[in-house]
Amino acid sequence: MNDPNLEKTLEMLRQALAVSPANGPLLRHYAASLESADRLDEARQQWGAALEVDPRDAEALLGLARLLGRQNRGEEAAARLADLLRLDDKNALAHLEMARVLLGLGRRDKAGKHYQMAADLDPTLLDSALEKQLFPPQESEKPRVARSYGPQDDEDDPFDDADPLSALGLQMEKPDLDFSGVGGMENLKEDIRLNIIYPFQHPEVYAAYGKKIGGGILLYGPPGCGKTFIARATAGQCGARFIAVGIEDVLDMWHGQSERKLHLIFEAARRAAPTVIFFDELDALAGKRSDMSHSPHARTIVNQFLSELDGVKGQNENLLIMGATNSPWHIDPAFRRPGRFDKIIFVPPPDAPARAEILALHCAGKPCDKLDFAKIAARMKRFSGADIAATTEMAAETALRETLKTGQMRSITEKDFAAALKQIKPTTDEWLATARNYSLYANQTGTYDAVAEYLG
Repeated sequence: MNDPNLEKTLEMLRQALAVSPANGPLLRHYAASLESADRLDEARQQWGAALEVDPRDAEALLGLARLLGRQNRGEEAAARLADLLRLDDKNALAHLEMARVLLGLGRRDKAGKHYQMAADLDPTLLDSALEKQLFPPQESEKPRVARSYGPQDDEDDPFDDADPLSALGLQMEKPDLDFSGVGGMENLKEDIRLNIIYPFQHPEVYAAYGKKIGGGILLYGPPGCGKTFIARATAGQCGARFIAVGIEDVLDMWHGQSERKLHLIFEAARRAAPTVIFFDELDALAGKRSDMSHSPHARTIVNQFLSELDGVKGQNENLLIMGATNSPWHIDPAFRRPGRFDKIIFVPPPDAPARAEILALHCAGKPCDKLDFAKIAARMKRFSGADIAATTEMAAETALRETLKTGQMRSITEKDFAAALKQIKPTTDEWLATARNYSLYANQTGTYDAVAEYLG
């Protein structure tokens, strides 16, 4: 017997897709709803439609793989999951689904490896029933999940891999993004060109003046303003390989392992130079040692990081190290010495042209009136990219509520944005207030001159 509420939802989704047929989130929602109604063939078509809109859509790839698994099409499901893991090898749900699919295909050893990876990435995904099928007790007394990388594991060291980055769950990429994909922010881009890109593009000119290519650049500014995006675009503009490193990729509970991971990352980058290594939340790895009197382990990580920056055990030529932080005032001063993070660039909230482009990006695929993005963006002064996304979501929710109430699709209007802007304020204000204090009272070296200029 059909669920009338589900049928009503499906009809409303069909209406919405008639207005916005290339809307990825709508297509995914429709596919999942069809699957709930056991209309599997139709659901498969909609998952496919979502992937036509965006072949890299992780949710759609995972949804289609799960559906193919339900239809006993294991080889096809495994192929889709392999595509997803090539895009994001740290997707725990994809590893878990791959474990189930491969187990169904009789490939238990490989299934076990994917299950272990899923458990390492997200312990909440542990599945005791699946574990019993993958690891029968009589096969081995050695625990299979929740692995620790302590000294006792030397015989099965995850870093004794031909590809150390893969062992760390990292990947080296060649970004297809460059500055043409970064709207506005011309002053920031020109600053990066002068300090980073031109040296990479014209090494012979810099060499003639005794300048080495590479070094360290610190990007700082309020959260949500695109520091990671800018770093990736910089690597693409340079034509360099790119390694993105988060604190979770380095910090380890076992003594010595964090330092070892740092060394492996730098060594992999040196072998593949020219390379950009990007460290997000740098202050967590490069904090002031004066604040670490009760944490000797943290001090050794800082010392190892400084050693790698100096190239003590390897040459850093053609290696660019970029760091991003919301709290430059918490970084150990030693990181600012020549040859380390000696160039510092302020990444402010997006300017008006950038805000308009970000707004247009977030509205793409949604049922919208002919919106004047420049006009709306002009009312978003000091908004971060995250603030603009939140405003767009609130405007969309207003239109959606009315659509659900009336049963008739309604486009998002400028009035919806005006209402949202009455409720959402720039989250950058608190950061800017703190930065103003540093620019006024702790700016002896001129580090925060750009902040002072921005604030006027």
